[in-house]
Amino acid sequence: MKTKLIALAAVIATTSFVSTPVAANDQLAVSICSYVAADSRNNLRKVLSDNRIRLSAVYSGVVCDGLPLVRHAIKHNANETAEFMIKQLPSSLVAASGDAEWAQSNGFAASPVINAIKERSAS
Repeated sequence: MKTKLIALAAVIATTSFVSTPVAANDQLAVSICSYVAADSRNNLRKVLSDNRIRLSAVYSGVVCDGLPLVRHAIKHNANETAEFMIKQLPSSLVAASGDAEWAQSNGFAASPVINAIKERSAS
């Protein structure tokens, strides 16, 4: 009986520790998405700094409204934040992303972010 009780307690303890980081990661993703949409570069920088993470570490895992972060920024005319993110990401990732082509084919051809993407891709 004691072993069953100990096993049950261990399962409950393990489950509670596993669910907490997931909620924290979800909240972090929501914060990042909202700061990108609001073109709040400083708040984005602060949330990344406070959580001691680099943008390149979370970039591929954060999707906002079904779009990668740079495309989400382009969609919401968050030019300063998009340019900040482009500067923080490796040039190979920026070049392979297809964000400039996506912007041009979805009606955002006039976005100044396209120039930043092309400049970063060339380096």
